[in-house]
Amino acid sequence: MRIAVAGGGPGGLFLATLIRRADPSAEVTVFERNRADDTFGFGVVFSDRTLAGIHEADPVLRRALDEHGRHWDEIEVRLKGERIRCGGNGMAAVARRTLLLLMQDRARDVGVDLRFSTEVGLDDLTGYDLVVAADGTGSALREQLAPALGAEVETAAAKFIWFGTDHLFDGLTFIHERGPDGVFAVHGYPVSDSVSTFIVETDEESWRRAGLDAFDVTRPPGPSDTRSRDYLEKLFAEHIDGGRLLTNNSRWGSFRTRRTRHWHTLDPRPVVLLGDAVHTAHFSVGSGTKMAMEDAIALAAALTAHPGDLPAALAAYERAAQPSVRRIQDSARPSLSWWEHFGRYHDTFAPWQFAYHFLSRSITDARLARRAPDFVGASHLGWARTHGAAPLDTPFESAHWSAAGRLVPLVTRADGTPAAVRGTGELALSETPSAGPWGALVAAPDSEAGLPAVHARLAALGGPGGPDLVAVHGGTPLTRVLVCEQARMAEGLPALLIDPGANRDLALTAVLSGRADLVAVPA
Repeated sequence: MRIAVAGGGPGGLFLATLIRRADPSAEVTVFERNRADDTFGFGVVFSDRTLAGIHEADPVLRRALDEHGRHWDEIEVRLKGERIRCGGNGMAAVARRTLLLLMQDRARDVGVDLRFSTEVGLDDLTGYDLVVAADGTGSALREQLAPALGAEVETAAAKFIWFGTDHLFDGLTFIHERGPDGVFAVHGYPVSDSVSTFIVETDEESWRRAGLDAFDVTRPPGPSDTRSRDYLEKLFAEHIDGGRLLTNNSRWGSFRTRRTRHWHTLDPRPVVLLGDAVHTAHFSVGSGTKMAMEDAIALAAALTAHPGDLPAALAAYERAAQPSVRRIQDSARPSLSWWEHFGRYHDTFAPWQFAYHFLSRSITDARLARRAPDFVGASHLGWARTHGAAPLDTPFESAHWSAAGRLVPLVTRADGTPAAVRGTGELALSETPSAGPWGALVAAPDSEAGLPAVHARLAALGGPGGPDLVAVHGGTPLTRVLVCEQARMAEGLPALLIDPGANRDLALTAVLSGRADLVAVPA
């Protein structure tokens, strides 16, 4: 069997190695557009929980991490002069260039033909039984096949830029600063004994106000945005002890989440995609490198299990690999949304609650407590010191209505529509103002595209005769929370979260994090 792999990144190299190990008679050629020692970015990071399968498939990554990588257990959140640590987050990172060179050596050892400085399209690969598109998020092969694949792309509102720094962080470190032009945040982590990755995110308004939109990002890869480097080096100087920011094709972008319905096609010839060419998830929850290497494991296993039957092998690959990717992408969206709104959280929360809000963005209190009991315990103590009681036992009081705690019984109509909540009395819920005390019933949209209209409605609820609270229902788990936060943080209206899946753990997380003031449970 003759296999062509377009893309010499970790996913493509790992696949080529696994195929040659499983079937030494297979002819595998990797075509990479860049030179052997070219690389963009600075490092790749893996959580301990995700490494077992990759290590079992081949030892190349374990060797890279053991001999050249850095490992840590704690995440540090820096805000307003405070540093808050959360344990139970075992991770390891290695310089991307180091990993690539080791993977190239490993591929050569098992007989893979590596061809660098060679860009290929489908027409260049007619003699191969299978073409693998592992050529990254800008995949040229995918674009040739796009109509048949059913791809969807969502572009984030936040801006990000990727640097390195000669300052060595202890581990994964998140820094949040409000500077003269707006809010900026850093994801920093060590990748070697001399360099750390330094990713900066901001909102578009801050980015433009700081004058960082002048660099022409349509220029071919290579030149870096040195004006942004100088600005950010000064802004974060105390956090890197006066060190330097290092550039490598460093330029601003907006993260693009790619979802693709079909990962392979047999027409005009068998082509299969893996890694960023077919899916992406925001780097705050997952490593694109890790996901590409897991795709490689699934594809190699499917080809081995179905020798001589490409249709069956490629269908089996999709069945095996897609569910895990969907789960990661589903957890990535709330995390990406957090980064789109972090300026609001920076200004609203005390450092302890900000850190809890951040670290609970894709996980509940109970799961976080199993991982980091000391951090969660300190967060509960922070609430108790502020409010004088445990989160769900804290009394709630508005102008005309009160409740003994933050879990409140919900009364529904026959059709399931929320009608009232019970506290010291019953508070009617209505979409329109009513005589006497009332709560505004607000439906969250089914997608984030509908949020501006809901925000406009919330803005109109203030003033005399306004509601005692906003009861948010419908929509999705993410849009419900975003509407609650808009009510609380932008309009000063208490928010009641009505979630059909609500339980005590979800309610505790929502209240302690400041996402909602109250959570409804069935009466």
